[in-house]
Amino acid sequence: MLRSMFTAVTGLRSHQVMMDVTGNNIANVNTVGFKSSATVFQDLLTQTIAGASALNPNEGGINPAMVGLGVRVAGTSLSMSQGATQMTNKNTDISIQGDGFFILRTENTNMYARAGSFSFDALGRLVSPDGGILQGWIADANGQILLNQAPGDLRMPLGQSIPPLATSTVNLQGNLDAASAAGFQVTSSVQITDRQGTSYNVNINYTKAATPNTWNVTASSVVNGVNTLLTVNGGPLTFNPNTGGVTNGAITMTPTFGNFPGPITLDTGTPGQPDACTGFAGTSTLIAARQNGYGLGILQSFTIGADGVMMGVFSNGRNRAVGRVAMAAFTNPTGLEVTGRSMYRESANSGVAQVGQSNTGGRGMIAAGTLEMSNTDLAREFTNLILAQRGFQANSRMITSSDEILQDLVNLKR
Repeated sequence: MLRSMFTAVTGLRSHQVMMDVTGNNIANVNTVGFKSSATVFQDLLTQTIAGASALNPNEGGINPAMVGLGVRVAGTSLSMSQGATQMTNKNTDISIQGDGFFILRTENTNMYARAGSFSFDALGRLVSPDGGILQGWIADANGQILLNQAPGDLRMPLGQSIPPLATSTVNLQGNLDAASAAGFQVTSSVQITDRQGTSYNVNINYTKAATPNTWNVTASSVVNGVNTLLTVNGGPLTFNPNTGGVTNGAITMTPTFGNFPGPITLDTGTPGQPDACTGFAGTSTLIAARQNGYGLGILQSFTIGADGVMMGVFSNGRNRAVGRVAMAAFTNPTGLEVTGRSMYRESANSGVAQVGQSNTGGRGMIAAGTLEMSNTDLAREFTNLILAQRGFQANSRMITSSDEILQDLVNLKR
């Protein structure tokens, strides 16, 4: 029986696998995070008809005579090249720019994915379309993320809040006119907050004293319709006539209302710095630029940075870290086992997952509001489709030719 017929059969089978791989790549041309594969062929067996012989003084050496016995698929090569990035403007859609994988918990097993299309479930967890739970680190009540702990389910429960912080410092900024007459008054307003999150509007009055470069400081607030004075200590406010900088120590005001832990410091800044209070001749511009207290804040939205930190935006205007996305890197990512559903599993040849932060240890950056598309190259896949088709046709012609030769052999008896 002709060897070529059986050899051609292996060619048919191998090119059929190539057609299957190519078809799968084309079918997933629009699959988020899909990584295409290529078929790797390898010759099957070789039959030695005559062995090689060494040269001698009377004749040269002879090469071996061998006949190949077919082809087989040695494997498929997974391409981990970067896919195109598509803007979605959805803050729960994230893509990886560079190497690395998202970690998803499914049935108490960690799986890995490049597809970053996530949404919230009923418990506030970020999940993939088929229910895989995104893994990361949850921030504590102070917004601190403990990266030395094992990652867990990333969640942002409805109604998450940050407690109020009582005002302890008010930063003053600007100038008080040294040429002002005694009795001239400048007023600045600031809103302070107590420990329960209640806000009070306070007027801070600076009155020019008879002594040069000196201003008396008073503070008051209208509470329940009554003008209430705050206790001011450390005054008056004095300036160096040569440098214009504040010369006295800290001035404090203590509210006689609300629930404040102690005096509130009126910070005049460091003399000589651009934001420090000054006492030069000129327009009075002194204001209460800012204060460090805030009321109760309810989570309204969040953003995800390139480092994977999920920054919560709260109703009191504060931003605070609420979590961080964990990423995994592998020594041999092409050795991962494809499990379907745009997920991968560790294999014996992929190496162990190296879990950490984005943009460190070979892990890429995170881009929020985007998705990584399939890296299937249609031009290449259509070319492979032609090659697979022609390879299949050529091997089928080989079977036909072998059959015709066998028919001629049978006809010799007639």
